Amino acid sequence: MRKPKKKLKLKTKRAAAKRFKVTGTGKILRHQSMKRHILTKKAPGRKRALGQAVQVSDADKEQVKRMLLA
Repeated sequence: MRKPKKKLKLKTKRAAAKRFKVTGTGKILRHQSMKRHILTKKAPGRKRALGQAVQVSDADKEQVKRMLLA
């Protein structure tokens, strides 16, 4: 008799793994855009705020979870 086939393991999307972080409580964090270039005209407070990670919006949460297999 043949052995039953095992289910394949699903792989995490590596691009998503590099961009998102899952916290201990299950929230998904992302970094903000607009902090790469043309920084002279942006206010210091705005640049500091852009450096902080923020939560992924509710509209995108399920899709990101699927990509991360979280």
